[in-house]
Amino acid sequence: MSEDWCGGAGIGGRNKTGDDMTEQGNDRQRILVLSVSAGAGHVRAAEAIKSASTTWFDNVEVIHADVMDYVPKLFRKAYAESYLKVVEKHPNLWAYLYDRTDQEEADSALTQIRVAVERLNTQQLTRFIEETDPDQVICTHFLPAQLLSSRKARGLFSRPIWVVVTDFDVHRLWIHDHIEGYFAANDEVAWRMAARGIPSRTVQVTGIPIMPAFSEVYRREGCAREFGFDPGKTTLLMMSGGAGVGGIEVLAEKLLELPGDFQLIGLAGKNEELLKRLEEIGAHHPGRLFAIPFTRVIERIMAASDVAITKPGGLTTSECLAVGLPMIVVSPIPGQEERNADFLLENGAALKACDGGALSYRVSRILENPGLLTQLREKARLLGRPDAARSVLQKVTGRNK
Repeated sequence: MSEDWCGGAGIGGRNKTGDDMTEQGNDRQRILVLSVSAGAGHVRAAEAIKSASTTWFDNVEVIHADVMDYVPKLFRKAYAESYLKVVEKHPNLWAYLYDRTDQEEADSALTQIRVAVERLNTQQLTRFIEETDPDQVICTHFLPAQLLSSRKARGLFSRPIWVVVTDFDVHRLWIHDHIEGYFAANDEVAWRMAARGIPSRTVQVTGIPIMPAFSEVYRREGCAREFGFDPGKTTLLMMSGGAGVGGIEVLAEKLLELPGDFQLIGLAGKNEELLKRLEEIGAHHPGRLFAIPFTRVIERIMAASDVAITKPGGLTTSECLAVGLPMIVVSPIPGQEERNADFLLENGAALKACDGGALSYRVSRILENPGLLTQLREKARLLGRPDAARSVLQKVTGRNK
């Protein structure tokens, strides 16, 4: 739990004894940020908002809670784990479900059944929210927004609810009544929200919240030396593979066959088997492939890179853009990631590879044409919104700091 505080205009805070305070500039405010660990992006956005409060604000306590920590194990398995399995193993099914639920009426029988099941399985979450007694709630996933909207409609919840959309897209599941305000990734998403009936005055274009570290300016040479990279070489950061393209180790072997003086960084995360395989490949290509385990300073690795090979998740995309790192997007999840990829491609900040051969071709083009890389980098930097988390808190609290 963060011990930082920020006054909120128009919302009563608490003093240290828990008593309500009058609406003064120094009022202290408690903000609950609710995420869902169905994919990592929603949780990362919530953590970014919490971190922003400690970095830039005084007099606000931000509490982050994952909804999946307050539901029965069976529901968690069905809701979060099944989502991951479907998008990975059955992307066509996910594409159908994404479009089907986007077209579903808010009062349809299927919607009401789903809402009832979710409400029955989130009673512990309801008790947690009541015990926390926040002044305001920020949701980085549609599930808590839906639950709180329903409770507000029944007169069971009275505090302001804010919704942060974590992709360059908007889906019907994110849109609910009784929401104080929405935060959109860009102008197009805000426009589409208004087209779906959300009052435009309640939509703020902030970008997708990312960690405050991405607001810093990093020198490429210093970051490269820190990890043993050569700052003078074109550097490709491999963050993910996928269906039709291959895993990171497969990508590394294919790309190392290309001519040119470049180096690869392979992020293995917490996958020890992948890390070992990358290290084995790197041993045959000394100084060309660097295997990196889980890191908490990805912004520094990005600052030392020229291109990221990645799936276009909303948070990863926003992080790359914040440091002006162009992308080659691979294996986007149907639905939200495809929309993210469309946004990047339309704005000239990324290329797309549909398979391993296409990836090799894209990389070879970049290696042969430095002007293309410069163009991609400039476009990426123009789209970056590194201060998104701070902007969200400024709006919610009514304070510039």
